[in-house]
Amino acid sequence: MTATTFKPIAARPAPVNTEGPLAWVKANLLADWKTTLATLIIGGLMLWLVPQILNWAFIKASWLPNYEACRVEGVGACWGVIAEKYRIIIFGRYPFDEQWRPLVATVLLTGLLVASCMRMFWKAWLSVLWLVVLAAFFTLMHGNTLGLSQVDTDRWGGLPLTILLASLSLVASFPIALLVALGRRSSLPAIRSFCTIYVELIRGVPLISVLFMASFMFPLFMPPGVKIDVLIRVLVGITLFAAAYSAEVIRGGLQAIPKGQVEAAATLGLSYWQTQRKIVLPQALAMVVPGIMNNFISTFKDTSLVTIVSLYELTGAMSLALNSDANWRPFVIEGYLFIALIYFVFCFSMSRYSHWVEKEVNKSKQK
Repeated sequence: MTATTFKPIAARPAPVNTEGPLAWVKANLLADWKTTLATLIIGGLMLWLVPQILNWAFIKASWLPNYEACRVEGVGACWGVIAEKYRIIIFGRYPFDEQWRPLVATVLLTGLLVASCMRMFWKAWLSVLWLVVLAAFFTLMHGNTLGLSQVDTDRWGGLPLTILLASLSLVASFPIALLVALGRRSSLPAIRSFCTIYVELIRGVPLISVLFMASFMFPLFMPPGVKIDVLIRVLVGITLFAAAYSAEVIRGGLQAIPKGQVEAAATLGLSYWQTQRKIVLPQALAMVVPGIMNNFISTFKDTSLVTIVSLYELTGAMSLALNSDANWRPFVIEGYLFIALIYFVFCFSMSRYSHWVEKEVNKSKQK
C-alpha cells in the first residue's frame, strides 16, 4: 500500500474589492495606462483652471449693484448686474409696479407642473385644475378685469413667457404627436400620406422659419379685419414643430412592438383602438421615454427663438435689460451665466424626472 503525501494548495490572492470609492477610482480612472494618462491630463487642467474660475466668480467678484465698482482693475465677475437688472431679466417689459402679477402667475403655473408630475395628483380633477390655473394665469397676466390694468401680450416676457410657451406647447403637442405617429402607420393611404407630409414638411425647416411664417406670413392669409394675437400664433407654431419631432420618436416605439402582439389582440376580438390603448401604446411609450423627454428639453430651450418675433422671453429680456443701459452692457457674460443657471435648473429637473418615469415604467423588466 502506497502512502499518500499531503500537499497543501497554494494560497490564492484575496478577492479584489469592487465596492467603495477606491475601487471606483481604480475601475473608472486608473483602469489602464490610457485611462490613467487621460485622468492625469484632465486632472492637471482642472487643477489649473478651477482655482482661476473660483477666483473670478467668487473671491474677486463684485456683488454690489454699482457699475463703477465693477470697473475697478482686478475685479472679477460683476454679479451686481444681476442685482440691478434681475427684475427686467425675469419679467421683461412688464410694467414695473405690476410685476407681482407675473410672479404670482408663474408660481401658480410652476406649482401646477410640479403637481402634474407627482403620482398622488394623477386624478380626474387634475384636468379641471389645469383649466383653473391657466384661467388664473391669463387673468393675472392680461388683466382688464377684477380691477387689474390691462397689459397686452407684446409686453409679456422673461421667465413667465418662457414657462408659458414651453408648458402649453408640450402639453398640446403630445396628443397631436400620438395621433400623427399612429397615422403614419395607418393602412389608409390618405391618412398616412397626410401625416407623412406634415412631419417631413415641419422637420425640413428650422423652428425659426416656422416662427417667422406664423408671425409675419400667416396674417397675410387672414380675411380683412381678422387678427390673431402674436402669442397665439407663436404658441401654435412651437406646438406643431414639437409635435412633428415627438411623433417620430413615438413611431420608433410603435415599430418596436412585435406584430404578433397585435395579431393576438385581434384574435381576442379587441378593436383597433382597444389594441392601441391597452397593448401597443403602453409598451411603445415606455420604450421612448428618454427620446420624448429629450424633445421636451429641446423645446423648452428653443423658446429663446421667439425673440425674432419681438417676444422677449428669458434670453431676450436679458439682452433687452443690458443693451438698453450702456453702463451695464460690458457685463453681458454674467447675464448669460445667470439665465444659463435658470435653464439648467429646469432642464436638469426634467432630466431627473425622465429617469424616474423610465424606472417606474420598466419595473416589470427589472430583475
